[in-house]
Amino acid sequence: MLIRTFTEQDWSQVWPIVGDVIRAQETFTYDPRMTADEAYDIWVETPPGRTVVAVDGGRVLGSAKMGANRPGPGAHVSTASFLVAADARGRGVGTALCRDALTWARDQGYAGMQFNAVVETNRTAVELYRREGFDVVGTVPGAFRHRTLGRVGLHVMYLEF
Repeated sequence: MLIRTFTEQDWSQVWPIVGDVIRAQETFTYDPRMTADEAYDIWVETPPGRTVVAVDGGRVLGSAKMGANRPGPGAHVSTASFLVAADARGRGVGTALCRDALTWARDQGYAGMQFNAVVETNRTAVELYRREGFDVVGTVPGAFRHRTLGRVGLHVMYLEF
């Protein structure tokens, strides 16, 4: 598996992953009716942010986007989001994407990384982020409307560099 910078040609493989994840309404706060064009505008970061893909041969297994968490006085803290194709989960793709984002953020001189909305029932993600050193610094109760579980909390997670 190789992690590389996203190119326009990758969107045809990234969009189905994005679409599947948001329509599932289990882990992402994006509108499940979002179009490919709307998703592109949200997912693909412009510099100084960065979007990457994890590929195996010619197949995109997942994608990540990263950049400053907030502008201005908050721009010293980074953020990132990750998506992995359903049939590629459990193979280390998410871990590799997370580690890539952390390396990038450190290399860019950020003071830490903050995740603003980790669905508390997304145990795989929460456990991965904890393994990488993140802590849950707060939980907004009932802030995510899970498709099958109803309202569940959203964790704010942080790792100081």
